[in-house]
Amino acid sequence: MKFVLTLIAASAFLCEPSFAAQKKPLKIYLLAGQSNMQGHCKVATFPYLAMDPATTPILKKMVNDDGTPRTIQDVWISSLGTGEEEKFGKLTTGFGAERSGPKIGPELTFGIYMHEHLGEPILLIKTSWGGKSLCYDFRPPSAGVHPFHAKQIEELRKKQADTSQTEAEYAERTGKYYRLMISHAKSVIANIKRVDPEYDPDQGYEVAGFLWLQGENDFGNKETYPNPGQPGGYDEYSRLLACLIRDIRKDLGAPEMRAVIGVLGINGELDTNRPRDIEPEHIPWLREFRKAMRAPAAMPEFKGKVAAVQLEQFWEPKLEELQCRWQKVKEKSRELKDSKLGKDEQKAVIDAFLKTVYTPEESKLMESGISNATYHYLGCAKIMARFGQAFSEAMMDVSK
Repeated sequence: MKFVLTLIAASAFLCEPSFAAQKKPLKIYLLAGQSNMQGHCKVATFPYLAMDPATTPILKKMVNDDGTPRTIQDVWISSLGTGEEEKFGKLTTGFGAERSGPKIGPELTFGIYMHEHLGEPILLIKTSWGGKSLCYDFRPPSAGVHPFHAKQIEELRKKQADTSQTEAEYAERTGKYYRLMISHAKSVIANIKRVDPEYDPDQGYEVAGFLWLQGENDFGNKETYPNPGQPGGYDEYSRLLACLIRDIRKDLGAPEMRAVIGVLGINGELDTNRPRDIEPEHIPWLREFRKAMRAPAAMPEFKGKVAAVQLEQFWEPKLEELQCRWQKVKEKSRELKDSKLGKDEQKAVIDAFLKTVYTPEESKLMESGISNATYHYLGCAKIMARFGQAFSEAMMDVSK
């Protein structure tokens, strides 16, 4: 009898939770940026991934056997800025830009692959607003006053003694979306169970990583970057991006937070003679801007902890070439608007004209692969899905 009781006691001891058996802290990843972080890739372009054997395996992770979008178990998301209100729940499609959706951004495959890499539940907090710059909208606190604002205030002081109202207006506008990003992240973290009902507060959490996908509004801002095509023309962007990473770490109490930068990849490779949907004068701008975006990853303080992913490698040159041809169709449509033809007749003319611009195979590619403008990565899910996968791999590399 004593032997049996000893066994029972030993069994009970073995079943007691140990530190090793306890849940790991929930890993939280912050995703932020402008319209491409929102995501303008329609779900209707998913079949385009199946046209390439290299991306068919990615598609299988995104959809069920019947082709409907998958809901990813153990991956939760809160998204602010993609619609009128916050969207949250288990990760699936529809967390991209709300208008004309459902759409995806990089969150879908980033979440899928991060979950696979880690083998544990994760939480994504995504804050993204279209048309927002780093130099103004996301300007981090440690970056200081924007030089243009400082100059305007200086000029104003020559005319009037009190500039407090103007300074307050500038302060409100500058960094507004940085503050919204931090405020939303803190709000979600303060009540994780609202977004992730399976979260156990006893396990705690870790703000493990930050993913940045932005650039378009700074790329064309000559007020902030007056020498865009010259070496060092975007050095200020590099400085601001470094400030951004430091400030997020500080404000979220995550000094070891890793970061991944998505380097602007619109128009793909630049040293080529193929048709491109970009003004020739902007090519050197884009080349220098890409250098500035990846520069923080090489800074001594960030080395091995921040990565930059070259997104041009995932571009679809054939789709861009087809998009370039669409200009002919637009010009034809403008001509017809000035004619006396009725709507049905105009449509018939355009339908016939399309057959002279695209072959049936090319029309199929257009319909399945493109759902938005070039600066939105053509609204192509194949491009965006590979972004998310690459971001997850880079995040894992800097997390070792």
